[in-house]
Amino acid sequence: MVVPALPEIVEEEIETAIESRNEALQSIRELGPPDLVHLVKQSKSGGRQTGVYHHVTGVDASSSASLAAYVNTLVYSPNDKTHKVVSGLYCCYNAFSHLDMRVEVKIPGGVESYCIDERGDKRVASEGLWLETFLCAVLRAYSYADDGSGDSIKKIIGVRRFDPITSTEVEHRFLEAAERLFFKGSQLGSEPEIQVPNTVSNHLTTGLLNYIHTTGRYTSGINLFEKLRTRDVEVSSLLARVLIAADEEVQAVKLLHDAISELPMDYSLLACQSAFCQGKGRLDWALECAKRSVTAAPSEFGTWAKLAEIYVGLEQWDLALLTLNSCPMFTYQDKDAPRMPEPARVLLPVLPESMLDEIDESQQGYDSELVHPSLRKLHAAGYKGTFLKAYSLLTEITAKIGWDQLLKIRSQVFVMEEEYRSEKQTGGNQNASTVALHSPSPRVNGASPAGPEADGADEDNDGDSRISTSLSALAKDTNGAPSNSTLAADESIEKPNHTITSEEVKAGNEEPTPSNSHYTQFHNKRLCERWLDNLFMVLYEDLRIYTIWRTDMARAKSEESTGEYRKSAEEWEILGELAERLHHFPEAVEAYQSCLRLRFSPKAMTGVLRMYEGQGRTGEVLQAVIRLIAWQYRWYSEFSPALLQTVRKLIETEGAVKVRSIVQATSLPQPVLDLTHRYVELCASFRSNGSDG
Repeated sequence: MVVPALPEIVEEEIETAIESRNEALQSIRELGPPDLVHLVKQSKSGGRQTGVYHHVTGVDASSSASLAAYVNTLVYSPNDKTHKVVSGLYCCYNAFSHLDMRVEVKIPGGVESYCIDERGDKRVASEGLWLETFLCAVLRAYSYADDGSGDSIKKIIGVRRFDPITSTEVEHRFLEAAERLFFKGSQLGSEPEIQVPNTVSNHLTTGLLNYIHTTGRYTSGINLFEKLRTRDVEVSSLLARVLIAADEEVQAVKLLHDAISELPMDYSLLACQSAFCQGKGRLDWALECAKRSVTAAPSEFGTWAKLAEIYVGLEQWDLALLTLNSCPMFTYQDKDAPRMPEPARVLLPVLPESMLDEIDESQQGYDSELVHPSLRKLHAAGYKGTFLKAYSLLTEITAKIGWDQLLKIRSQVFVMEEEYRSEKQTGGNQNASTVALHSPSPRVNGASPAGPEADGADEDNDGDSRISTSLSALAKDTNGAPSNSTLAADESIEKPNHTITSEEVKAGNEEPTPSNSHYTQFHNKRLCERWLDNLFMVLYEDLRIYTIWRTDMARAKSEESTGEYRKSAEEWEILGELAERLHHFPEAVEAYQSCLRLRFSPKAMTGVLRMYEGQGRTGEVLQAVIRLIAWQYRWYSEFSPALLQTVRKLIETEGAVKVRSIVQATSLPQPVLDLTHRYVELCASFRSNGSDG
């Protein structure tokens, strides 16, 4: 069998992939899945037909002709001389009108374009629908692009990724389409941290800002938002953010002042002003803006999270915890990923001459058997959305004041289980925590927080038992006795007691009696939300595993006879993520480098790249970027906004000539060299066109 040059998922029965896409149209929530390309192949000797498909992002979807042109590039493959393509179908989702645009190519024959609605009925594909489709395709290309860690690349099998905007002509069409459809952007949905999409917080504005910050095309963004601002003052928050990024701070401050004078309770404007003051070190000013932003939008997670972040900066730890406790939490909604039938075969080929030896992972998948059970069960690794941000704030506090001090402050602001049980036994008719429940709270009409089932939180109340189970294997040495490192961790990391949560009080059906004097000590305490109580238990789990690791590492170094401290590449990668979550960045880099010594890992390389960037090591940054580009190329991706932005910043600081010379001096397979040069030349063109700030 001839190995194809692109990913091919072979169907059990022809067109089952198309049928699955048709059935999924009713359940698409936001931008929609990547584009589907389906081909029907037949042996040149006249045998049976076979259906194959792959997904793709970044293809020009401005017309049926541009999509047909992509299909035609797949028809005459020099790598497969035994089969011929007899037909092709390109499917591209229009999230504005909830239609799947279809271009069908018959070979030989003609091209037919139409669209399918949620009921499966055919409709005419008008010019206006193609404009919407083009814009959605660009936004999806940025939304589904890889961040360099490799997570999104492996999430959907067989996805080709291309840069959707490779010239000023395409940029102009993109910005023109965005201008015409801007005020329909809320129909597209928003990032998971946003509860209610609006004019300035939706997938369209996220995509626009992502493009502007990635490419540094600040002037283009300023021009766009200036025009839109004349139609709606609320757009001033977006314009101010771009002006600040373009180093036009005086103009941005004046704009914010004028806009807030006109819209004093616009939370996006207030949040932008708060972030600017925070960045300038004026946390006192940032605090007042953040408080007003919370008042303006009490049901939005972002306003509360920003207020908690400022309290952390002010070292007001008790208020930071209380504010974090007030955050409205939302269950994470992932991107619209395709749900496809079980394939007959999956072909993910690689051309040998296109790869660096260290990066060919075709035979090196993630092996969970090489990972200790305790490391596989770290719950924090799965947090996303609002829970990820809340956990990051909690770990930041811990890194600054220590675990013991955090537990002390926690017991000062929240009703603890032990004192609750004690008071309940001796205090008469009134439940102690009910007083706290009905006491004045910093929460202002916030949305109901997600229950314990949201985003990986435990459904049972026995978090201590769960953690003990997940750590039991690590806690024993070969004789079944607790290891020295485990005993050290037990001594240094105090297990947190449970708080009393609002769910437990409500379940007790106890009515408050404010006149009861036994519970005055609880008047200044609050009930901890179940999800936050769970975060403390998950944080304890992280800290304990981290302490065991560092203790074992120190012992291995001190006992020369023991030899090198050994872990698998997968375990080093997990330990690097663990240290990074806990804000121990040198230790994270150490783990990532240990991982890379064993095998290539895009996640570990991305972590090391961040260190190189922080140290200003241009040569090492570029070498790391090249290896990530090579890894992405192996997995059919030619576009990463994160890597594009890194290359752009290198050119801004070092100059295009120096960057080109470093690339040219690197020994690379020709396809990887060509792709790296495309990144460099595209970033250089951003500056030569005079559109950067």
